[in-house]
Amino acid sequence: MNIVFLGIDLAKNVFQLCGLNQAGKPVYTKRTGRKELLQTLANIPACLIGIEASTGAFYWQRELEKLGHKVKVISPQYVRPFVRGQKNDGNDAQAIAVALMQPTMQFVPPKSPEQQDI
Repeated sequence: MNIVFLGIDLAKNVFQLCGLNQAGKPVYTKRTGRKELLQTLANIPACLIGIEASTGAFYWQRELEKLGHKVKVISPQYVRPFVRGQKNDGNDAQAIAVALMQPTMQFVPPKSPEQQDI
């Protein structure tokens, strides 16, 4: 399993993961619960992870970076053009991973817990 880009569709309880290789081909898909996410990602070699900007995005960014991954937060408006087929968790996770691959993608700057409290 050679995951280079990993898109994660964050949700309330169940998260969808989609890993792509360097060529952009899906090589990993998994649904995991909130409690299992960190353990699941601790078992994946360090890669570039993309998540959509949402209320918990910066928390997850900090937690996943502690595991050695590089994490980028993407605005949903930049992910939408990459969704194929009907909107569902699997397609959303893949779209996030594909958006992550784009050389001109604009990312949301990270926020510290103090900045989030404002």
